[in-house]
Amino acid sequence: MRVCGPFSTGRRKGMRSTHWITALALVACGTNAAAQATKFPLKPVRMVVGFSAGGATDIISRALGPGLSEGLGQSVVIENRPGASSQIAGDVVAKSPPDGHVIMMTTQTLMTSVMIERKTFPDILKDFAHVGLVATSTLILVVNPSFPVKSVKDLIALARSRPGEINYASGGVGTTPHLSGELLATMGKLKFVHVPYKGEAPALTDIMGGHVPFMFSNVSASSQFVKSGKLRALASTGLKPSPAMPDLPTMAASGLPGFEVVGFFGILAPAKTPPEVVSRLNAELVKVLARPDIKKLYASQALEPGNMSPSQFADYIKVEKGRWGKLIQEAGIK
Repeated sequence: MRVCGPFSTGRRKGMRSTHWITALALVACGTNAAAQATKFPLKPVRMVVGFSAGGATDIISRALGPGLSEGLGQSVVIENRPGASSQIAGDVVAKSPPDGHVIMMTTQTLMTSVMIERKTFPDILKDFAHVGLVATSTLILVVNPSFPVKSVKDLIALARSRPGEINYASGGVGTTPHLSGELLATMGKLKFVHVPYKGEAPALTDIMGGHVPFMFSNVSASSQFVKSGKLRALASTGLKPSPAMPDLPTMAASGLPGFEVVGFFGILAPAKTPPEVVSRLNAELVKVLARPDIKKLYASQALEPGNMSPSQFADYIKVEKGRWGKLIQEAGIK
């Protein structure tokens, strides 16, 4: 039976209205969910550092932190998690929720230490989203002032007369100070004993205390001690003199042609972090690196600022992994 009349017509109109309201509600909910997904940050951001306080990675992180906090509108909290050549910090960040609220200030150490120890996790390429390059840096060779060498040639001569008897320090296995020492040993046909520490700062403390005679160090961590006379600098690891110490000769010009070590600092987030969050972090990083105070700090510490997109930084890491992997294999570094 077909029922006609005002009641039937009103009912159909009411049903159509209900459908429209439901559809609009769904669209509104979807839009709100998308907005929540792209809104970042929602809380303070933890920047995990794989080395102890006072080292180059820590110094750079704390220098950039205030600017990043200002740009993001949330506090950026620096958290030191030293140990295992930054693999402990890498593990923490790689396993964190991929929402950008836990990030890592890394160096190539996370990559090289894993290669040296033949591990598969954390993998700097597979287990992280690559936010951006923060800086590149050469190192300087420093010794305790009482150590009887005043040049790289003096050190080489002494090491050849005492094979396997001279120790050198580093901030950990796979760090640029470690690899620089191994490169010196390989190119000079020398034999040293490597003494790894949980970061550059405690290693420098023992150099100054006379417990270990020498190490390669980032300028940002050691320049103050060189200026105060607590350390003696012998050479830098770039192919050109360091702008921060222009009178210091290079390793290449000190009897080891071709000697060059350049390390990098960069920011990582957990893999599968949304691209828009990675882009936001990168954009804020670029702004901070362009600030006059940061440029001045970088110039005084022999740091070259990074200026890369996330994809460019990922490609940069791939190239560095190949370069360091070749050195580790050829030098037999363990």
